[in-house]
Amino acid sequence: QLQASGGGLVQPGGSLRLSCSASGLNFKLNTMSWYRQVPGKPREPVALITSGGTTNYTDDVKERFTISRDNVRRTLYLQMNALKPDDTAVYYCYTNSRSRNFWGQGTLVTVSA
Repeated sequence: QLQASGGGLVQPGGSLRLSCSASGLNFKLNTMSWYRQVPGKPREPVALITSGGTTNYTDDVKERFTISRDNVRRTLYLQMNALKPDDTAVYYCYTNSRSRNFWGQGTLVTVSA
């Protein structure tokens, strides 16, 4: 199971750090991802990190967001800087393990003045 947290209200230009704790999975072996979804639109990928630490980002968040993982704490992170109103969404952590999809419950990020 995945449990996401850390969302909230932040002003444009501000920062937030999302966390996603994992249980019941062999966390260190899994590629982990963050997705986000705005009402009425499809869920879209934001960033991923492989078991080896390789990262990839959607163009919209490059140079602003950083994905990381702590395999000892079994926790995934998303550091979000220079936030924009367009980053407002529900953020989900995700992994696929043994052909099963696991989604966190989502955490709302609102960027507004």
